[in-house]
Amino acid sequence: MFPSNDGNINWRKTTSTPLEKARKDPESMKARILTVARRVFGEYGYHGTTTRLIAQRVGIDISTLYYHWGEKGDLYEAVVLDINEDLRQKLKNVELEIHGRPLAERMDISIDRMTDYLFDHPEISNLVLFRYFGKTRPETRLDFRVPEFISDIARSMGLSRDKQAVPVAVKMRVLAIMNAIHNFISGENFFRSLLKIERTEYITWVKATLKFILIPAFDRVEQPPAD
Repeated sequence: MFPSNDGNINWRKTTSTPLEKARKDPESMKARILTVARRVFGEYGYHGTTTRLIAQRVGIDISTLYYHWGEKGDLYEAVVLDINEDLRQKLKNVELEIHGRPLAERMDISIDRMTDYLFDHPEISNLVLFRYFGKTRPETRLDFRVPEFISDIARSMGLSRDKQAVPVAVKMRVLAIMNAIHNFISGENFFRSLLKIERTEYITWVKATLKFILIPAFDRVEQPPAD
């Protein structure tokens, strides 16, 4: 509450959302549940996940989960918003690091940083691919999507000066990068079993392969599309 100009007390809303509280206090029960929920939703998707499974993974009873987060849809929405904010901040940090560098160097650094980040948080790639290929939709009150930040990425890479008017051709190229990274991460267990290599070696090869394919393709002199 705050004093007004006439000396009376004005009441302002100071209540934080559960997500804000969880992000503010990473050691809290809300944050613990959110962290586990991200992994479980990423592993099983919305419809394959139950609040009871999340509670078991956290080591709490179901009533404690409901007390902190409410229904499954509420927790799922918080997970998507949490991922949204984490991705936004990560991309912002990468953009600051690569700003002003040549395109090939920007891509080299960006692939390293984003691949490492997404391998550390595979639920992000899994949830993106669930959205692409899932045959059922999350039953949430809001039409949440895992954001792709296509325009932001295009601007960071120097492929478009105006993020409000990114050409379709540029968006498709950004989608090609994202799709390649997400598939390597989400398909890690399957691909590693085919290659018969350990995780550290797999991550190294993923980065090398992405750079081998993508950097020459983006760094070459652009030609106008054929009619």
